[in-house]
Amino acid sequence: MKYNDIDFNNKTILITGGAGFIGANLAFYFQENFPEAHIVIFDIFRSEATFSNGNLQSFGHYKNLIGFHGDIICGDLNSKADLAQLDSYTFDYIFHEAAISDTRVYDQKIIMQTNVNSFYDILSMAKKSNATLVYASSAATYGSMPSPQTVGKENPENPYGFSKYAMDQIAYKMMKENPSMNIVGLKYFNVYGAREFFKDKTSSTVIQFGHQILAGKTPRLFEGSDKIVRDFVYIKDVIQANIKACAPKKSGVYNVGTSKPRSFQDIADILQKELGTDYGTEYFPNPFTGYQMHTQADISSSEENLGYSPQWELEDGIKDYLSEIKRTYEEEVK
Repeated sequence: MKYNDIDFNNKTILITGGAGFIGANLAFYFQENFPEAHIVIFDIFRSEATFSNGNLQSFGHYKNLIGFHGDIICGDLNSKADLAQLDSYTFDYIFHEAAISDTRVYDQKIIMQTNVNSFYDILSMAKKSNATLVYASSAATYGSMPSPQTVGKENPENPYGFSKYAMDQIAYKMMKENPSMNIVGLKYFNVYGAREFFKDKTSSTVIQFGHQILAGKTPRLFEGSDKIVRDFVYIKDVIQANIKACAPKKSGVYNVGTSKPRSFQDIADILQKELGTDYGTEYFPNPFTGYQMHTQADISSSEENLGYSPQWELEDGIKDYLSEIKRTYEEEVK
């Protein structure tokens, strides 16, 4: 499905983080819809290195790119020499998805170096090529601000959220100084869908609950999960937002969600209905302090300036995703 009238054939497209969840989905969107597009992926790929919280430092995985036919460059955003491998290209579009995206990493130095310092390099690259730049911001910039979360009312509460907030400020400055450039930041809310499995412990509750149920286990939820709601947005709507961001009415930072928050309990119940199980629910105390209980994207400016219109209700997204949840369970988990 094509989301706007732009012809990306014969265009050169850079996707940083292209072996990751959203980046890989973008790569295949272009490959399938615009076979003459020249797609370049820059990704550090997965290593066995972990942060102090035990989570992997990088999630890009070769299996997300099986069947991809474009250019692949393995590189680190923090390395000028690695980024220099991109100097021979002139890009028409840059999708900057690469980042440390774990909200529970508290090493401020590594997060700021990786997410913020490298953003200056990506912006310079976009300016040099006169490329349209679409980059991943995050709903984590809002912290515990009350719903609906609205662009311009941010209060980040962890290093990751602050790094994305800082990126937005840098982007706004660049927009002001270069009004002819297209620069769009997308604040993703809770994204779920194909190619997220290799995010490991940071993958969505949708796939985590799905795999619990497929293993014959009762889904385990925090106590009060019927009242913990999030703005869950399906990957196909996220791709829609990225494509529509290539022709914005005006540069800016925009929310990407559905504006229809749903509970963790809803997810477990929908999955059990679709999988034909009736295991009930096992509850345990929420171990996190300051846990956000409600997110809801205000998408009015996204609708107005990007033409973004979410198409996937949670029930429909889970139903569409189910075969992939089953496949990853059979091939990767069992």
